[in-house]
Amino acid sequence: MPQELSALGELVHNLRWSWHPETTDLFAEVDPRLWEQVGHDPVALLGAVDPARLTELAADRRFLRRLADAADDLREYMTAPRWYQTLPDAARAIAYFSPEYGIAAPLPQYSGGLGILAGDHLKAASDLGVPILAVGLLYRHGYFTQSLSPEGWQLEHYPSLDAGGLPLALLKEEDGTPVKIRVGLPEGRTLHAQLWVAQVGRVPLLLLDSDVADNDTAARDVTDRLYGGGTDHRLMQELLLGVGGVRAIRAYCRITGHPEPEVFHTNEGHAGFLGLERIRELTEARLSFDEALEAVRAGTVFTTHTPVPAGIDRFPRDMIERHFGGDNAWPTVEVERILALGAEDDPGRFNMAIMGMRLAQRVNGVSKLHGQVSREMFKSLWPGFDLDEVPIGSITNGVHAPTWVGRELMELAGRELPSVVERGRGWDGVQKISDDDIWEIRGVLRRRLVEGARVRLRQSWRDRGASDAELGWIDDALDPEVLTIGFARRVPSYKRLTLMLRDPERLRSLLLDPVKPVQIVIAGKAHPADEGGKKLIQQIVKFADEADVRHRIVFLPDYDMALGQLMTQGCDVWLNNPLRPLEASGTSGMKSALNGGLNLSIRDGWWDEWYDGTNGWAIPTADGVLDTDKRDELEAGALYDLIEHEVSDRFYDRAGDGLPRRWLEMVKHTLASLGPKVLAGRMLRDYVVELYTPAAQAARALSADSYAGAKAFAAWRLRVAKAWPGVRVEHVEGSGVGDTPEVGAALELRATIALGDLKPDDVLVQAAYGRVGPHDELEHPAYLSLTPTDVDDDGRAHHTGVVPLDRTGPFGYTVRVVPHHPLAASPAELGLITVPEEPVGMTNGTLR
Repeated sequence: MPQELSALGELVHNLRWSWHPETTDLFAEVDPRLWEQVGHDPVALLGAVDPARLTELAADRRFLRRLADAADDLREYMTAPRWYQTLPDAARAIAYFSPEYGIAAPLPQYSGGLGILAGDHLKAASDLGVPILAVGLLYRHGYFTQSLSPEGWQLEHYPSLDAGGLPLALLKEEDGTPVKIRVGLPEGRTLHAQLWVAQVGRVPLLLLDSDVADNDTAARDVTDRLYGGGTDHRLMQELLLGVGGVRAIRAYCRITGHPEPEVFHTNEGHAGFLGLERIRELTEARLSFDEALEAVRAGTVFTTHTPVPAGIDRFPRDMIERHFGGDNAWPTVEVERILALGAEDDPGRFNMAIMGMRLAQRVNGVSKLHGQVSREMFKSLWPGFDLDEVPIGSITNGVHAPTWVGRELMELAGRELPSVVERGRGWDGVQKISDDDIWEIRGVLRRRLVEGARVRLRQSWRDRGASDAELGWIDDALDPEVLTIGFARRVPSYKRLTLMLRDPERLRSLLLDPVKPVQIVIAGKAHPADEGGKKLIQQIVKFADEADVRHRIVFLPDYDMALGQLMTQGCDVWLNNPLRPLEASGTSGMKSALNGGLNLSIRDGWWDEWYDGTNGWAIPTADGVLDTDKRDELEAGALYDLIEHEVSDRFYDRAGDGLPRRWLEMVKHTLASLGPKVLAGRMLRDYVVELYTPAAQAARALSADSYAGAKAFAAWRLRVAKAWPGVRVEHVEGSGVGDTPEVGAALELRATIALGDLKPDDVLVQAAYGRVGPHDELEHPAYLSLTPTDVDDDGRAHHTGVVPLDRTGPFGYTVRVVPHHPLAASPAELGLITVPEEPVGMTNGTLR
């Protein structure tokens, strides 16, 4: 490349181009025809462009000015202070671990929502200046590309990826040799991995690659493909990601001077072994296992993404024992302690999610509803505590607008709502944008989807064996003026791809309505081992192949980021009909909303908390119906009714000027109400404020003075656990309310607690009070800490407090004792609780 164009290499190797249109415009100018041929892949572009063209550009002063401006803009983006740099006591660096990342289509290291979310997490972190250092694996065959057989059956293909042809750089030592990470394996084997770095704006993404000559054939294949192979293969991937990932971070920080992370964020259980590696580091630095465990927990955040036990990685216990014991044992970490971290109800299984939660002081789900589901799933880890107290919170996912919002809309927002684009505020200003502008852009995006769908549809039919002479109908497939519904996601059974086919004739009538026609664009991949999912795809393809409807409903193979962008931008309505509450969050509907689309969804995941009655449509659920076939029938009927009588009516209700005013009113309200909520920037701010910063502060507190805090906290925890059987609630008495309790009165409580070998400041004595349910249980009780007054010579402590009687109805109270320490993140952290042997304080009447 001519020296004058060297800045092109700088721009290509920072993936910020994937969400910065001005940079991709510059790439397109290098060779517009070739840019289209390589699928907008700048690395492929520069590898294939004619040298004569580069020489020509090196002498083009206008192009060189644009190139210099783009390079200056990137450097300013990389160095200028941003939101995070204004925060006090924030973490120096955060390590973020995920098994997959969806950054850009030319870097296919993702399978679905988890990876896309991880990619958006990094991009938002870059935009906000959050110092994340990300870790993943480099899969030489990615996930898989999808095509269809003539019969409509999913076919998988695993193209080989050349790391040298990807926007990556190999991490090297000062002497130029590649960095090698090593992880010990049973029977004296060693797993080696080199380390590639993808620069995602400000965020370095470290990708471990086992395809190196040092490995035997089995070890080389560890990073062959995403979610491939059997149980042993999956375990090897997760060992490399977790254990090897921490070692990769240490190497990267040593070589580059990057700050060592204070917080480690485990995105799902796949990377859970990272906590074990950090414990090993600290035990080798002369901490005990329990001391190291507390130090590691304090700075660890664990995010669960699954709402069903079947979605959790679980390994045979003896397999874990083989990898961490015997000839592969760590000298300072006993294998039995490791096995205890992943122990579950089944004594023969090792549960990665449970280990992740035991190794993290802060745990969250990815929507409010998912937080509730997760607390129910994992409540057995904190026995005796109310469901609301199980220490699993929630931060609802978000999406990275510059990646997913159509350029025309971004430019319109830049003109009309600059504060939204620059600072994420001022969404109410959407109401000031003209209906004409919004409708015109919606038409452009819909037309682009139709044109792109025809190209993909034609290629799909050719791959299935059709000749060009048979495909003339594709020229008229879909209509850029027709109401367009999108459905695109992974294809497990609970997402119910084929719910729309429940009544084929009803669906056919909606598609072919002469006045209010509907068209549906569908995409999705089934896991290669999921035969049931493949059958669902085949069913939808078979219907979409029928000659009378194939111009109104299409299945587009090979769902990827590029197709996801096309669909979420171009569809008028985004359909989501999972079995509630099995959708942890879902984000494709968020992308559609930011593009002026309206959601038509079961109230699950994020839609459950942010649907307000006028920003889309909620499909009624038949939650109480246990017969799944009957439930599908009821919910499909509700879906058809909504499309026929509400969605299409509003879309085709046109004013005299041809604009659907009521529809556009909903679009504007959707943008104003959901816009500030669904952004990945909002999500990242929540993580920083609610999880990362408290975790960093806790980690500092425990690591200060050579881990004096961790040593003291571990000693306290062991002492409390040993003494806890001696803690009892011996007596509780209440006074001050008379025979007929009335609202506004105050209940004076006095409790006598036997502390055994503990001290009063080791515990918290609380009154639990509130409404009484039909089975004499407290429903969502409130808690009041009672004040210690004195301690008898025999170790019995007395506590008092005043409970307000502030609502009518059945009322009750009781007293409980929980461990208390300033370094504990919640009262439930130790999983210890003492309550009276007999219920106390249940009234026979009601408060008046």
